[in-house]
Amino acid sequence: MTGKIFISRALSIDPASILGERPFSINPLDRPLSRKELIESLQGCEGLLSMLTDPIDQELLRHCPDLKVVSQHAVGVDNIDLQACQEHSIQVTHTPGVLTDATADLTFALILSLSRRLMEGDRLVREGGFKGWSPTLLVGEELKGKHLGILGYGRIGRAVAQRARAFGMKVLFTTRRPVNDPPNQSVPLDILLAKSDILSLHCPLTPTTRGMISAEALQHMRPGAFLINTARGPVVDEAALAAALQRGHLAGAALDVYAQEPLVHPALMDRKDVILLPHLGSADRATRRKMAEMCLGDLLRVLDGKEPMYPV
Repeated sequence: MTGKIFISRALSIDPASILGERPFSINPLDRPLSRKELIESLQGCEGLLSMLTDPIDQELLRHCPDLKVVSQHAVGVDNIDLQACQEHSIQVTHTPGVLTDATADLTFALILSLSRRLMEGDRLVREGGFKGWSPTLLVGEELKGKHLGILGYGRIGRAVAQRARAFGMKVLFTTRRPVNDPPNQSVPLDILLAKSDILSLHCPLTPTTRGMISAEALQHMRPGAFLINTARGPVVDEAALAAALQRGHLAGAALDVYAQEPLVHPALMDRKDVILLPHLGSADRATRRKMAEMCLGDLLRVLDGKEPMYPV
């Protein structure tokens, strides 16, 4: 059987359970491959199951003449040069919709962790600092009645809004496309920044959103606000964020993604008012299983001459 597939990281399921007799190989290393390693691994392959860490660009495609389909194990495709893929007649697919609830759940876990100072409490106990209950110990913020600002009101943004309403929060959002979603209110970005007690980012990475949460934007945020980023790291100027926290303008931040992932800005590493996660947005078992099934299924469909179910 022709149409060998390369899988750039180990998956949460056995690929053979979907691919059957289709030949495949998997990156045996527990890390992203370098460009050179990825090109070498793709020789003779017609299908690639890629990750956000894989740079799929013109240079790589020139060295992989057999490649017919790239199936991205993510919703976002900012690591893929779609124009180059089109020029090389390579189909690109992704995993839309499946990680909505997982990412929304994680977002709200971070909102709760920041507002109720859970990570600080965990550290206090582990470091032997807990000497008994006190009426002034790690007092946090109530969520009921607070304004949650959502930047990017797609599937995940709306799912976060649904959870926020259950906690009695008032939801404001800014989005590229007109959306009517009462009682949630669409507002311009400057109003969103000024009114949000908690700002949660759910926008894609585009030339417009890259660096959108800049020093200027952070300065316009409400004093004492929290910032949550489970979208894309480069949306936030991390140096400016660290400076805003240092001078006390913001009360805290929680990040699941980073501008130079997996590197974290050093000024954020030791801050007790910052929660840092290792890109866990879609990391629940059901979601990761479904993502793998979607990717592998579309690889088979394209290589068998059929239309993919989840094209970009």
